[in-house]
Amino acid sequence: MIRTINNQELEEKGVGLGFSVSDNKQIVSHGISIDNIKKQVYFLKNGIAKTNLIAAATLDNGILNLSENDFENRALFFDANKTNLKLLKFVPASGAATRMFKFLNAFLKEFDIEKDSINAYINRKKAKDLTIFIVGMDKLPFFEEVYTKLKEVYPNFDSLSRDYKNYYFIKILLSPDYFDFANKPKGILPFHVYLNNIATPIEEHLYECGYYSSVDGISNLHFTVSEAHQSQFEWIINKVKHSVEKETQTAVAVSYSYQNKSTDSIAVDMFENPFRNADGTLVFRPGGHGALIENLNQFDADIIFVKNIDNVILHNNENVALYKKGLAGVLLNIQQQIFEYLKQIEKATLKEDQVQEVVHFIKKKLNTDMEFGFSVFSFEDKIKTIQKALNKPIRVCGMVKNEGEPGGGPFWVINDKKEISLQIVESNQVDLNNPKQLKILQESTHFNPVDLVCGIKNFKGEKFDLMKFVDNNSGFIVEKNISGTTIKAYELPGLWNGAMAEWLTIFVQVPLVTFNPVKTVNDLLKPAHQRS
Repeated sequence: MIRTINNQELEEKGVGLGFSVSDNKQIVSHGISIDNIKKQVYFLKNGIAKTNLIAAATLDNGILNLSENDFENRALFFDANKTNLKLLKFVPASGAATRMFKFLNAFLKEFDIEKDSINAYINRKKAKDLTIFIVGMDKLPFFEEVYTKLKEVYPNFDSLSRDYKNYYFIKILLSPDYFDFANKPKGILPFHVYLNNIATPIEEHLYECGYYSSVDGISNLHFTVSEAHQSQFEWIINKVKHSVEKETQTAVAVSYSYQNKSTDSIAVDMFENPFRNADGTLVFRPGGHGALIENLNQFDADIIFVKNIDNVILHNNENVALYKKGLAGVLLNIQQQIFEYLKQIEKATLKEDQVQEVVHFIKKKLNTDMEFGFSVFSFEDKIKTIQKALNKPIRVCGMVKNEGEPGGGPFWVINDKKEISLQIVESNQVDLNNPKQLKILQESTHFNPVDLVCGIKNFKGEKFDLMKFVDNNSGFIVEKNISGTTIKAYELPGLWNGAMAEWLTIFVQVPLVTFNPVKTVNDLLKPAHQRS
């Protein structure tokens, strides 16, 4: 069990709140409990304990290494066993595309077209990204639409110098009066050019449903969105859904949810004082993608595929589907064995001479060690310990070879209870000032592309309460700039980090073809997003 900091400890640690009556009213109206505010302030004042790495998970030491034939067999196993299962594809999609255009926004703020040349700016700022963008802009999926608008807004556009053309292209692309791409959700942006249409990530996710997350021609697709953007998602889906369903022969039921405001966190300045708006009201920030564990917890699906909104590819869905279904096959195969053991325990038919077999399964297949002293436990206590170890939600996580992408990786970790487990760990969860921990971090060979297949029901078909498997003492302290002031805020344990810390975890190597994120606009120029 994960130890939870209680209110007495918070008070003993000197978490002074000092909120006014109006502050308390604002907190209550926001749906946040005072206990959560206390915990957030505690973390902001005292920091969050760093993850204790033991070793990087590598092939055959925490990461399952499957051959192409293995994936095909497991995909066939999934197809053969999915008939009576309810499948769901879960896509976090609430974020705006701000970071995707970050370097272009910086260019617009720093560059003066009347006094400078773009080439001089690039040389002075070593702006390699800007060079790539300008050289490849005619290959971007929105080029023709922006170019048409430019000629409408600037009738003499074709006679302008190359610098002015490039500058105005970037300006109109990001202007709130025109395309405003940096402030729109990434899911609705043009990503791929086909012969007859330009597709958004939303459309690509709809297509994928028919290839790996459907049963008897029916699929369920869920987007987490911001409330303000849901209508834009609906407009695109209404436009393309019929043709997608006809081509894939799959009826897709689409649903939406929002990040609960009660998961927001209070912002403080660098002196740990509550940060306020000009009118004196408290400032709250979204609690990060870890808040989405509440959204995931509302479903009773048997198998849930989790994939980021920007990780899509030009229609090559059969290839991607093989590995998705392969991961699901790994999960179902392991889950069937877990359920068989738990059923035997419930019926009291698991014999003493089978204990070692189950322990071997838990260690080798589930990467979990038994409690200290297990070998001298009574038979009854061994059975209880095994039952506790097995009766958990399970996730199978695809891992790609690390090629320098930012984000979490697979590691063996040990917690304060001396329990060893596999976890996805972000670099900011590690004590980078500790040479041993830094060395382990740098030895990581793989990267987490947010490619998860989740089983959230127990052996009786009952849904787990996923909130019981969160490490509530983890999370992230982030620094942001608001109107020129640096503030700090607490973000919840990440959805695939601390929010799933107590899940059974299996890592499987998947090929790079499954990982094609669009983190910056220039990623749209990569082969996975360009027609050959």
